Amino acid sequence: MVGAPEVELQLDREDFLARYWQRKPALLPGALKGFKPPLSSHQLAGLALEEDVESRIIEYRENAWVLHHGPFNNADFQRDHPWTLLVQAVDHFIPEVAELRKLVDFIPQWRVDDIMVSYAVDGGSVGPHYDNYDVFLLQGEGQRRWKLGQYCDGDSALLPHEELRILSLFEAEQEYLLESGDILYVPPGVAHWGIAEGECTTFSIGFRAPRVNDMVSRFADHLLEQLDPDQFYHDAMLDPVSRAGEIRPRDLERAAAQLQGALDQVTGNRWFGELVTEPRYEAFPDDDDLAEARALLREGAGFLALSSTSKLAWQQEEAGICVFANGDSRRYNASVIPTLVSLCELWRLEGEALSSALGIPECQELLDYLLESGCIYVE
Repeated sequence: MVGAPEVELQLDREDFLARYWQRKPALLPGALKGFKPPLSSHQLAGLALEEDVESRIIEYRENAWVLHHGPFNNADFQRDHPWTLLVQAVDHFIPEVAELRKLVDFIPQWRVDDIMVSYAVDGGSVGPHYDNYDVFLLQGEGQRRWKLGQYCDGDSALLPHEELRILSLFEAEQEYLLESGDILYVPPGVAHWGIAEGECTTFSIGFRAPRVNDMVSRFADHLLEQLDPDQFYHDAMLDPVSRAGEIRPRDLERAAAQLQGALDQVTGNRWFGELVTEPRYEAFPDDDDLAEARALLREGAGFLALSSTSKLAWQQEEAGICVFANGDSRRYNASVIPTLVSLCELWRLEGEALSSALGIPECQELLDYLLESGCIYVE
């Protein structure tokens, strides 16, 4: 994950966030002028042959949507009906694809999930659907016609299928033909349907959004870690009951007040950072790789770089900062902030910045922690 995209996103970032982000779709024609896709359809097909790569083919035949899971072989790419190949997390395998994440670096990095790349034959599609996350659809090779429809939610009717979530009703309200370098932003809940016009590839920069019930569950775990297990419901100044067995409004008010008192005692909010940095695919180094990386650092490594699979974030606290790395967290003093900012903004440390970091004991501990967590690698 080094370097920068060869082309710059043509976008008024503040205007986009104010008017479109999580609100409504946005067509960005010519967003990447002179864009050259960093991955060809043949290279994508090659990835789909690999065991450790998550890939799917969606085919439309005999008025039904059919899903196939990879890994595939070359014969799987010879089909008589319209089909689409989708490969997940391509940015984890192809550094040039990972560079595309820098196009959206005005959005918090911990919100980015991965980059899925799809290839479709003429007429290929994955059907009308909606996502629960934001996505930037960057057109690579060829053309794809996108139709945007109604807002959807968990009550929207779907076609019967064990895995695919295809809408049974789609009402097209807007339609756009995307060419290479065009981008279509689609917020959560908006129905969309992309159909290839000729062969084409699309790079989908997807964002992660934790479910509210996951946030509640994680916060509850954090709360329980801090509460005194010997605290109990109490009802001093109890009024006499008039109807046996009744739970009265005053009893519920008393319970709610005691719960609020427990919430007010909670300190720290590491639970959120740990939740949003949990990696989809774990890639922790083995002992031999870790020992080699540490040796390279001692000998004067050329540079440190963020791994394409890493989830790294940090937050300011009263007594320093908390660093979140692939679902874990540790506290450090403020001396590590310049090192963290460089890693998060530039995706690498080298030269004077690396030498300076290695000269600060707290930064040395931070870099060793990031090596252990699989967030960085050494060259």
